[in-house]
Amino acid sequence: MKIQNAFRLGLFGGLGVLVAVVIGSGLATLATIITYVGAALFLALGIDPAVSFLQRHRFPRWAAILTVLVAILAVFAGLVLAVIPVIIDQVNNLIASIPDIVTSVTKDNAVQTWWNHTLPWLKFNDVVSNVQGFFTDNLATITGGVFATVFTIASGVFGVVIVLILTLYFVASLASIKRGLYQLVPATKREKFIDIAEQISKSVGRFVLGQGALGLANGILSFIFFTVMLLIGINYKYYALFAFIAFLFSLIPLVGTITGSTIICLLVLLFNGWPDVIWPILYYLAYMQVEAYLISPNIMKRAVKVPGAVVVIAALAGGTLLGVLGALVAIPVAAAVLLIIKQVVVPRQNEL
Repeated sequence: MKIQNAFRLGLFGGLGVLVAVVIGSGLATLATIITYVGAALFLALGIDPAVSFLQRHRFPRWAAILTVLVAILAVFAGLVLAVIPVIIDQVNNLIASIPDIVTSVTKDNAVQTWWNHTLPWLKFNDVVSNVQGFFTDNLATITGGVFATVFTIASGVFGVVIVLILTLYFVASLASIKRGLYQLVPATKREKFIDIAEQISKSVGRFVLGQGALGLANGILSFIFFTVMLLIGINYKYYALFAFIAFLFSLIPLVGTITGSTIICLLVLLFNGWPDVIWPILYYLAYMQVEAYLISPNIMKRAVKVPGAVVVIAALAGGTLLGVLGALVAIPVAAAVLLIIKQVVVPRQNEL
């Protein structure tokens, strides 16, 4: 009988492990879809306060949702309109310079002459043969890399579209989703669960709006700065694009502003040269101080009440696990965990 029980225990244990492995592999397979759903739900919770605000001002819910989504799409359309002229201009410049490049390369074997004069210990013909052999031997790998890059870009665009569609559905049916979720909770605990869930959803919404306000402030102030510099005689090329870069990167907690500022200054150095890049560097150094000590505390203290050390740890952990999306959702998740500890765990410990 003991052997039979041991056999049954091992059998059920093995089946449990097998089920756990199947569930884990299924979750790994659906990781991309789960990420899309999580991003869309996060955006829906962030959009909902704006929708509720419009509803309180006598907008029908469908009109409020449409207004908010049109405003968001207008921001992305503005980004595209800012990026496309840069790409077209650079491509046109490249196409226009191709004849000169070809002429300078082929004229009187200029490259070979320069090579033999500068690197006499390396034979030019041997180097050309080795380069040709490398591309011939690795043609399949290079082609596969190109196709993988194209596929990654297409997948990213597809993911953005899917997230936008899911966000639309979640915003439209957020109230019914909450009601359905609340009905799954036992009646004796439902009131407390609803209270905590509403506080968490409001915290997420306030965080998204607060981070969006930070990005908007950085974008607008950057545009004003470059416009002022244009009026005093320093023309920074594609300054509208720079303002959009400042806006987008400021949406990323902690490191977004400094990363966007660095990219903008490097682009200014590329397009305008060394003397003109000094002013953007000084401006963004000053702006980061104002944002860190004035703008961000005043906005975020109304959004999520999370200690600074927890913010840093949560953002680093979220960024490590899920990249940019993880960094975005980490702070609201930390706020939710602290809220649950404060209102659930601590009271239970006090009752013991």
